Amino acid sequence: TDCLSPIGEEQVLKGLKNVIAADFYAASTRPPAVYRGNPFQVEVGIAWGGPAFPQEELVRVLRFANRVPLLYQQSACAIYRAIVATNWKSYGLGQSKGALPTGPAAISVHLASVWVPFTSESKEAIAHYPEIIKEIRLALQEVGRQLGAHVNRRARQKDELKKRSYIETYMPTIA
Repeated sequence: TDCLSPIGEEQVLKGLKNVIAADFYAASTRPPAVYRGNPFQVEVGIAWGGPAFPQEELVRVLRFANRVPLLYQQSACAIYRAIVATNWKSYGLGQSKGALPTGPAAISVHLASVWVPFTSESKEAIAHYPEIIKEIRLALQEVGRQLGAHVNRRARQKDELKKRSYIETYMPTIA
């Protein structure tokens, strides 16, 4: 697996921050794994919130294979299938069954491999190997947990400010 050249968590975060203005960023790099004797490594980054995202639209998916963006056939890709199969509701994003999650977020997924299993010669989508989908889902769940903690923290802060405003409003009357 020393032949792989991953981007790295720091560079994934730096790239997301340069391209997308958001309130929260998280990245995860999975350890190398093997499918059909070929090593591969999955890296995932997520950007959430901020002025760049409408609240109730589907998340933006940025797919990469060996540092090259995959622009076409999004729904035919293993990355898309792994994102749809992940339960995003527990991480603070809405999701209809069989669809991408909705919310103010962008998800970046990079697959580094010596032999990327594309679905066709056009190299537009990654094939649905169970090992690849599993590793992508695990990486998505790692960044999802970080996102969920951030969203819950913001909700608690918002509730606390609301309670403080009630107390400040009625404190002179009670005193």
